[in-house]
Amino acid sequence: MSYDLMVFEKTKAPVTRNEFIAWYEKQTEWSEDHDYQNISVSSPSLKNWFMEMINNFPPMNGDYSPNLDPLDEKEAEELELHLVDYSIGHDMIYASFSWSVAQEAYEHMRKLAVKYDVGFFDASEENGDIIFPNGTKI
Repeated sequence: MSYDLMVFEKTKAPVTRNEFIAWYEKQTEWSEDHDYQNISVSSPSLKNWFMEMINNFPPMNGDYSPNLDPLDEKEAEELELHLVDYSIGHDMIYASFSWSVAQEAYEHMRKLAVKYDVGFFDASEENGDIIFPNGTKI
């Protein structure tokens, strides 16, 4: 099991909880016609969020995944804890973290969501936070 969070384009997401959850479930059917490792399909805000997010939580797959070979064992283990399985859509980015970094991931991802004016969803909690960039929770 992973600790899952999502950021989303604020203009594309519904603003009521029930409608948002239905939209989220549709997004996570992964039915868009593209590779879900390719950041080029996302909005500028989501792209900017991603490019900063990967400085602390690099992707385990795709063009931006790190090369662990030149690292010593301790450095590689630390980096591996922070590797994230990103699924990138047009209007959202879903991120699966190791539970060992859950609090750090939540705080960092939320901070960058505010910075880049995108919404935030804690998909791992039954009634997880859904927060729009202006601070509105639904």
